[in-house]
Amino acid sequence: MTKWLTLLLTVVSLGACTTTPPTNVHQPMTARPAPRQESFAATGSIYQAGVSRTLFEDRRARYVGDTMTIAIVESTTASSKSNTKASRSTSISASAPTIAGLPGKSFQGMGLEAGGSNTLDGKGEAAANNIFTGNIAVTVIEVLPNGNLLVSGEKQVAIGAGTEYIRLSGIVNPYFISAANTISSANVADARIEYKETGVISEAQAMGWLSRFFLSVMPF
Repeated sequence: MTKWLTLLLTVVSLGACTTTPPTNVHQPMTARPAPRQESFAATGSIYQAGVSRTLFEDRRARYVGDTMTIAIVESTTASSKSNTKASRSTSISASAPTIAGLPGKSFQGMGLEAGGSNTLDGKGEAAANNIFTGNIAVTVIEVLPNGNLLVSGEKQVAIGAGTEYIRLSGIVNPYFISAANTISSANVADARIEYKETGVISEAQAMGWLSRFFLSVMPF
């Protein structure tokens, strides 16, 4: 009895633990700058090809480890509506007239009627409206051969007993980066944007593991 009680308490404690929600964004979500090789050749100049940046350029993200800001402005609206109608009607009528001279009078003047009707009326309608706005700073985790930047980042906001996770990753064309080192999420290719949360509120909205188990095995 003690063994089963210990096992039950262990399962309950594991189910009550708050874990980081899974993610589909590009990994890793951050990267440290790669060390650059310095040139020690005596060129007679203070310019070093390995570590220099142009003095008159904007400080935009370019190398692995650089950060930039992405303005999330996502608004999607979709609607679908369908209407189907079908109707079919059938009628049959037959009668036997009165014929003189027949030995039997049972079937004379008999009438037969049959009718059928089939009607189908189907309607369907679906609508979705999603709005997601905000800002998030991401890190360049890879520089592609064509110069595009693979960026990824995460923001955690702890509010009371819950934690909100905002994640974003995608491919950025440096041409669209503004002078303020900012780009709109509409210009991020292969964008993966997530908003998830953990805590009491999110756990209350989820079905318990035992209920999910019985729901999956019940045949009806």
